Amino acid sequence: MTGYRHIKYCLPLLWWSVNPCLAEELMLSPPAHEQIPLAKNAGELVIEHLDPIDVDPQLNLAQLLEQTLEKYPDRLINEALQQEAEALKERGDSWLAGSTALVLDYADDTVGSDRGSREASANVEFTVWNWGQRSAAQDVAERAQVAAGKQSNAVKWEVARLLREALWDMALAENRLQLARNTMQISAQLLGKVRRRVELGDLPRADLLLAESDHLQNQALLTQAEAELMHSRKSYASLTQTTRIPASYQETLSAVQSIQPDHPLLEAINALIARKQAMVEWTKTTDSINQPKVSIGAKTTRDQRGGSDDQSTNIGVVIPFGHSTYDAPEIAAAHLELNQVLAQREHLQRQLEKNLHEAEHVLEVNRAELKIATQMKDIAEQHLKMMEISFESGEINLLDLLKIQARSLEAIRNAKEQEVKLQRNVALYNQAVGVLP
Repeated sequence: MTGYRHIKYCLPLLWWSVNPCLAEELMLSPPAHEQIPLAKNAGELVIEHLDPIDVDPQLNLAQLLEQTLEKYPDRLINEALQQEAEALKERGDSWLAGSTALVLDYADDTVGSDRGSREASANVEFTVWNWGQRSAAQDVAERAQVAAGKQSNAVKWEVARLLREALWDMALAENRLQLARNTMQISAQLLGKVRRRVELGDLPRADLLLAESDHLQNQALLTQAEAELMHSRKSYASLTQTTRIPASYQETLSAVQSIQPDHPLLEAINALIARKQAMVEWTKTTDSINQPKVSIGAKTTRDQRGGSDDQSTNIGVVIPFGHSTYDAPEIAAAHLELNQVLAQREHLQRQLEKNLHEAEHVLEVNRAELKIATQMKDIAEQHLKMMEISFESGEINLLDLLKIQARSLEAIRNAKEQEVKLQRNVALYNQAVGVLP
């Protein structure tokens, strides 16, 4: 190893001697290490772009979910579903099955025999319910009301998923940025030591270039970590329409171990199935061509000029029949929609069970990885301290120290990240079993 170091340090001198012009250019330009700042202050941004986030001690996760839901775009769909349910209820509560019509008729013989004969009538026509049709309409309205509420809960579940992911993505990015800053500080300290020893002649200038290169690489990683944090903050603000976050949003692992019937998504699709079933019954009782009608009116007639007018009243009933053949396509379409939703429920059940299995597995793996990462971090910290002492005493070279430092810092970063991931995976497990904040 010592011989290799001598050869490595002699190569730049050999290149210098055979390239006098290049050597002169390097002597005229300022040394590279004089152009590289050691580090910025802790917390100071590398790129002057800030997406601020403020911690609100009075805000909790449940309140944040409600506030986010109030501004979430799908609330417009929920409002429309509620309006539809109210309209269906109004229809079902009505005593008539359709609109009321006024029918006016007038006839005379002016262009015919012209004897002065005339006839005028006025009728009010009412659309009445088919047998069982009104109860079917009321059932549709009731199912629609329930489905609208369950759909609102399903949207809330979806917003909770997005909110949990956004919060923990931001926490991971914040943790990575803090570790990148710590790495920069360690790199700056090492660069300062190497620079001083080069000035004293204790280390070759090649080691200074190596330390500067490592420092610049850490600065690039810091810039990337900073950009990722700002990106996660912007995503959070876009979702919640606020820059405030709760002081604490860690969750307790739910005791639920399987997909329950009260899962928000299952409740929503079961309510939708009940509505589709009610729609099938409604279609069976509804005549798409003609509804039963009752008309009540009065009639005036005169046979000839100079004669008296005869006044009379009338009542009429329209009873459609034989409409099953013509309504069959609509009934079949209603059955098709019902079966499509039934198929969706089976797919959903399988997907929810798959998601729960993945959440359980990820949580188990995370716990095992955290235990290992913590042990590796402890060993890495001790090893790094020993190697720093060895470098100070000249027992190892700078390249070896940088390699050991990189491995040690990676072990420390991994342990810290596994801690954050464990909290995140607890929240995602709760999400999988349908537990809302």
